[in-house]
Amino acid sequence: MKKLLLTLTLLLGLSATAALAQDAAAAPPGPTATEISTSAARAAAAAEVAGGVAEDDQKAPAYLELLESQGEYGYAFDFFAVSMLWTVIAAALVFIMHLGFATLEAGLTQAKNTVNILFKNVFIICMGLLTYALWGFVSHYPGDGWLIEGFFAFGKPIGDLNADGGDTFGYGGLALAMTGFGDFIFQAMFAATAATIVSGAVAERVKLAPFLIFSTLLVGIAYPWVGSWHWGGGWMGSLNGGNGFKDFAGSAVVHAFGGFAALGCVLLLGPRHGKYVGGKIRPIPGHNMPLATIGVFLLFLGWFGFNGGSVLSAAPGPLGLVVTTTALAAAAGGLSAAIVSWMFLKKPDLSMALNGILAGLVGITANADIVSPAGSIIIGLIAGIIVFFSVLFFDKIKIDDPVGAISVHGVCGVWGILAAALFDTTDSGYTVFGQLIGVVAVGAAALVFSLVVFGIIKVVTGIRVSEDEEAEGLDIGEHGQEAYHGLFATAER
Repeated sequence: MKKLLLTLTLLLGLSATAALAQDAAAAPPGPTATEISTSAARAAAAAEVAGGVAEDDQKAPAYLELLESQGEYGYAFDFFAVSMLWTVIAAALVFIMHLGFATLEAGLTQAKNTVNILFKNVFIICMGLLTYALWGFVSHYPGDGWLIEGFFAFGKPIGDLNADGGDTFGYGGLALAMTGFGDFIFQAMFAATAATIVSGAVAERVKLAPFLIFSTLLVGIAYPWVGSWHWGGGWMGSLNGGNGFKDFAGSAVVHAFGGFAALGCVLLLGPRHGKYVGGKIRPIPGHNMPLATIGVFLLFLGWFGFNGGSVLSAAPGPLGLVVTTTALAAAAGGLSAAIVSWMFLKKPDLSMALNGILAGLVGITANADIVSPAGSIIIGLIAGIIVFFSVLFFDKIKIDDPVGAISVHGVCGVWGILAAALFDTTDSGYTVFGQLIGVVAVGAAALVFSLVVFGIIKVVTGIRVSEDEEAEGLDIGEHGQEAYHGLFATAER
């Protein structure tokens, strides 16, 4: 049976390779953002001539009526409205991913720590939205507000993003098919993801208050700072011979950043008690694999918004390609991780299959808009293999990551960035070397930030619960409550 499954997997990979060799071109795009914004610009100019540019709410209907009655201008307005709607839907899908992270982390850890896992995820999304509004968004996209040009900016509260055309085509210099607030809420949903990745890696032994302080600083300061290097128009635009760094939706900026931040924290925190005994690895199984599986499927669902929303419009061609490559990479990653785990562990491992799906999703996130469907399958297949061996490697060197976050997000984030150069069908000039420089910079910044900041917190307050509290469970020690009212407590203690 295993040989048959392996054969089918190999055939799938060979078929994808053959299709790639035949240059399986991406679907022809629909109207581009440039074409749409050109129509929008004409509409805005016509509105100015007609005296319809609104200075107050009473004049706004005349402006919109003019757009809707002008043929191509009307089409531009309709496209803008549909794109804005899709952006909001995508933001909601990314929000669902936080529920997916919470249930995945809870399922892969022990029952006595479930409340602690869930509380951290609740805090992270609340804190992430507020800090991103207070200074993160403007730091992430500083415009001409750099303190150190192309490298560092520190923002201010978002204010009225509808001002100065922020609720019309004019937002972002006619480059984005969304409003100012639409852009904010979509990007804000990304911001907390980095801390959520760290949450899973340090589960079951980290003190609550020090982690909350660290995650606030990570999301509020480090994430928008590093993200501005690429998405904010920073120094990464000069990479790849001036063609820019390619990270479509965040394999590096979100996932590798979170993965390497998690690595720094785990290095300082140390493994769970009883994980490595007498030179041997002792498995500490999660208490609820159905919950973990639900979490992965919620993440899979949310990723259609994570990647699909990053098209930044509802243009049919690009959007259709992105959601297709996203799904294919996830499926391929889950399949390859399941087969490889069956071969090497002698039994199929559900947790490896689940992490394989996530590995495929992380791997395709950097390049979903520039690879062919065949290329996305190969990217996913390789990601699934990488995550399996990466998890084993980190266990071997005694880096205890209960959910595999470092492997899924950190290691496979690096793979996704390199794959953008290897499988690009658009001849955009992305190189492995240029991509490597970018992802190393992101990973190094996250790792150093974690080692320094979490290290300072360790010295000042301590970062790890006592051995007795760890044995009893963080639900009781940190929260004074249990997720299951003692149902699993006796067995685990």
